[in-house]
Amino acid sequence: MNSMKKRWLCLYVENEIGVLARISGLFSGKSYNLDSLTVGVTEDKSISRMTIGLTGDDRTFEQVKKQLNRCVEVIKVVDHTDTAVHRKELMFVRIDGCSEREREEIFRIAQVFDAPVIDCGRDAVLMESVKPERDNDRLIALLRECYVNRIEIARGGSVALEAL
Repeated sequence: MNSMKKRWLCLYVENEIGVLARISGLFSGKSYNLDSLTVGVTEDKSISRMTIGLTGDDRTFEQVKKQLNRCVEVIKVVDHTDTAVHRKELMFVRIDGCSEREREEIFRIAQVFDAPVIDCGRDAVLMESVKPERDNDRLIALLRECYVNRIEIARGGSVALEAL
């Protein structure tokens, strides 16, 4: 079976100028679409860790892994697709044009979703959510329904570590 599904990779790469561009260029050059990409230095300052989310079938995903393993700057490729991991993404949501009653409702939603309000103005509210992607999707769906055309979303992509 060759079904499309969400896939997750962790790459350990040399922490050098241009590595991110070369890795992302590999994906765009082969017409692979990335759903999520985060990069940060590890405990070893010479190594960065990339967490990549993409949607694809088995054959395409195997090609991606093989091509990444051939890259000189890639130290290690780890497939987290079917592995128990702790994975979360950072998301900010700003809701504009809020009345006092709407701000109160947003504070209640924030409490239910455990997504704190980190800034509040006269007519705008800024929430922060550090949750799995699907939980952030649920929060966005509710806010879009309640505050049509008044929300701005910034998502930072997922990071992950294997479960113990």
